[in-house]
Amino acid sequence: MLKKFSVENFKGFKDKLAFDIGYPSNYGFNSEIIENGCVTKGIIYGINSCGKSNLGLAIFDIIIHLTEKNKLLRSYDLYLNMSGRKSFAEFEYVFAFDGHEVIYRYKKSSVDTLQEESLFIDEKEVVYYDFVKGEGFTCLEGSETLNATIRSNSPISRVKYVNSNSILADNTENQVFKKFINFVDRMLLFYSLDNRGYEGFMNGSESVAEGIVNSGKVEEFKEFLKENDIVYDLYPCEVDGRKSIYCHFDNQDVDFFRIASTGTRSLALFYYWYIKMQKASFVFIDEFDAFYHFELSESVEKRLRTIHGVQIFTTTHNTDLMSNDLLRPDCYFILKDNKIKLISAVSKLDTLSPLKTLTRGYAILEKEDRSVITSIEDVKKGDIIKVVLQDGEKKASIL
Repeated sequence: MLKKFSVENFKGFKDKLAFDIGYPSNYGFNSEIIENGCVTKGIIYGINSCGKSNLGLAIFDIIIHLTEKNKLLRSYDLYLNMSGRKSFAEFEYVFAFDGHEVIYRYKKSSVDTLQEESLFIDEKEVVYYDFVKGEGFTCLEGSETLNATIRSNSPISRVKYVNSNSILADNTENQVFKKFINFVDRMLLFYSLDNRGYEGFMNGSESVAEGIVNSGKVEEFKEFLKENDIVYDLYPCEVDGRKSIYCHFDNQDVDFFRIASTGTRSLALFYYWYIKMQKASFVFIDEFDAFYHFELSESVEKRLRTIHGVQIFTTTHNTDLMSNDLLRPDCYFILKDNKIKLISAVSKLDTLSPLKTLTRGYAILEKEDRSVITSIEDVKKGDIIKVVLQDGEKKASIL
């Protein structure tokens, strides 16, 4: 499980942003959402252009240099923050695997240019390399012979190099290393429309129809649509050598995707990935419900909850999903002002903020020395006081 992620000087994140999902609260409901001490299902809110999409890209930057899976390299244009003073972006991931902790840190000057990387297992640094100085080491048992060749001008990640070029001994430390590599290899990011593509998990560009047909899930897909009040008589077929899903009508049959609405096509895309994400490790779905009505959004989130052993985070603007019936307060996050926090924590702070009190229709009374009036004993007849309201302030006299 991913416990914590932080990034700095990447795209819109000039200052360090930390996304902490490894310290859940002690709620007595929906406890199945917490696995290995980590939040496994969550929803991230934020206004347009606050950085939700960039957060997904930042988390998935790790797959660019550690895996051979599909990459959305064009999405990483303007890689560094344009107001930042550093010539590199910094990333840190903290993972938990069966009681063991893995910390992976690295710096990049561009999407494909590493400057430094280090890997810790249970606080022991097992792989390190400085790409600028050409210095580094690996001390995983079975990889020692690579220390002679690890120092080179190759831009390849040394963590990836060790994984690909060594026969590691069968010990606890190396088993944790392999779990880390396997986790990263199964990370998946996708969007609500297929023309935006996907990142991680696999390679290839099969169509949604091909994926559902090849999985033998057309009948289940039909039932999934029916559960959400979309009724079609669907069946698999092959047209011009390609797997397709057709819809039967009284007078003729037609390709399902020729008649499906944008929302229904988006739902089909979700189902395509839903079939596959059972084998994923970490899933990030950006604006997952951009084309859904509320009830459909809730239905999809409930279905995601049924997938165990996989961390799944979605972004949305739909505050109707913020319910304890669906998730828990430690599963709802808000991204604002280059920080991501639990909405419950923000709400608690708002109740303590004098300025937020004003937005709820209250006023703050101050003496001329700006001390706050909290009792009738604080004032006397003839005193001039200041009444502070949400949109300004006025002076008043005590009669």
